[in-house]
Amino acid sequence: MIRVEKAGIAFGGRWIFRDVSFTLGRGELLAILGRNGRGKTTLLRGLLGLQTWSSGRSEIDGEIGFVPQATEAPFAYSVLDVVLMGRARHLKLFQLPRPVDYAAARAALATLGLQTFEGRRIDEISGGERQLVMIARALASGSGALVLDEPTSALDFHNQDIILATMLRVAREQGLAVIFSSHYPQHALHIADKALLMNDVDDNVCGPTGDVMTESALARLYGFPIRQIEVARDGGAFNALVPMFS
Repeated sequence: MIRVEKAGIAFGGRWIFRDVSFTLGRGELLAILGRNGRGKTTLLRGLLGLQTWSSGRSEIDGEIGFVPQATEAPFAYSVLDVVLMGRARHLKLFQLPRPVDYAAARAALATLGLQTFEGRRIDEISGGERQLVMIARALASGSGALVLDEPTSALDFHNQDIILATMLRVAREQGLAVIFSSHYPQHALHIADKALLMNDVDDNVCGPTGDVMTESALARLYGFPIRQIEVARDGGAFNALVPMFS
């Protein structure tokens, strides 16, 4: 369970956001949406304890695993070594990984279907595969919640779909509370149980995704019209968002 009550962060006397409140249970996903500079990443830093709340409070049941934005790999670590880094909080200073840590890392890789990747170099796999490895690293930590900062940034549609499906699956199967920021409102509509719309410093709305992500609310969030349409698919239908670019 994650509970945030009237949280706010200010820098140099200037508020980035105020009065953000939400609760998220195990197995649920929350999407954070907003324009650049609205404080999405700053809010995530507050949840992770990397930034002190200037107002309000948060309660987190257990530890949080973090998945950063997709980046280039700076070193040629093996995939298994990268996932083992998620076990750092379970080790003493200078302690080498134990058999239990290797078991947890390999279990995380298996959860994501990456068993055959453990000996490969992180800088020699694709961006989508690398992002899955980062999710495996967070899972290996044994945390009860995951925080992902724009997990599909710089990925093509195919890899975006894989990452979104993975996030939804691990949340449901492992009972994790999952929070992710995104510039793609369609992703929130597709997998999130709740959405937080960060409109302005004092204008932040959170609730069930279908309730808060209306056409009028999204138009206010992004500053131009967005239409929600129903698209047929495999004998059924799903809602899609269409930006009405000028």
